[in-house]
Amino acid sequence: MTALDNFHRSDDAAQLLESYSIEMTAKDVPSLEEAAPLIPPGTKIPVTFLPNETFEARIAAAACVRALGFVPIPHISARRLQSEDELRAFLAGLRDQAQIDHAFVVAGDPPQPLGPYEDALSIIKSGLLAEYGIKRVGISGYPEGHPDIGNDKLWTSSIEKQLELDTRGHDFAIVTQFAFDATPVLDWLERLRANNIHALVRIGIPGPASVKTLLRFASRCGVGASAKVMAKYGVSITRLLTTAGPNRLIEEFTDRLRPEYHGDVLLHLYPFGGMLATAKWAKEFQTTHRR
Repeated sequence: MTALDNFHRSDDAAQLLESYSIEMTAKDVPSLEEAAPLIPPGTKIPVTFLPNETFEARIAAAACVRALGFVPIPHISARRLQSEDELRAFLAGLRDQAQIDHAFVVAGDPPQPLGPYEDALSIIKSGLLAEYGIKRVGISGYPEGHPDIGNDKLWTSSIEKQLELDTRGHDFAIVTQFAFDATPVLDWLERLRANNIHALVRIGIPGPASVKTLLRFASRCGVGASAKVMAKYGVSITRLLTTAGPNRLIEEFTDRLRPEYHGDVLLHLYPFGGMLATAKWAKEFQTTHRR
């Protein structure tokens, strides 16, 4: 590789991180306020739908995201909603207090729905997203599969969601579960495009965190975390207190992503090591890789 190749590769790596999104929970509001000066204005910030947080806390977090100059993307967990009235109240609060026009819909963890919504598609089909001013909808992608859903069903569901979103006039994007290894993500992207799903994809990657923390989230989410994968990620699986950043993973994506095969791709950061640490890392990465 020539010096010129290295120059372009470094710049491409910085560009891949441009317009990243970064996830938070309602309890992360103080951390977001601390990290805000390091995060580019207009950054998209999804607010997750955790079972131990109230609707009021989620709405307040989305309002804080908006007030700080970012774009709030509240998660809507279908199976955790107990009624249409509950969903309407949540959407109305988000509209009135956070001026949302983005949302992310997911089935959620409960094996059985607590109310009338079984999955993300049922939320989309309700028509309530558009009624409350939501124009852009995020949906999940699972390059390494889902521990409770077969691959055939995952693909069928993605195609059905795209059809329904197109029919209802929503723009949409796909955000993937976090990954340690580029290969399954790239293979999945090729299959996604072969199925004529052409939405922007945000590849989920973990921000800097201890290896022990990364492995804990990986096992919980069903993400592959073998010694081979962790080695590709740039750390030793035996050094559990080591802090690992996703630099090598981003560089591998930079080397191997091809728009003609993989389509439009950006990055989504899971701040397992904290909002501030992730925002600092992202700023430093872009500074050192931008020429």
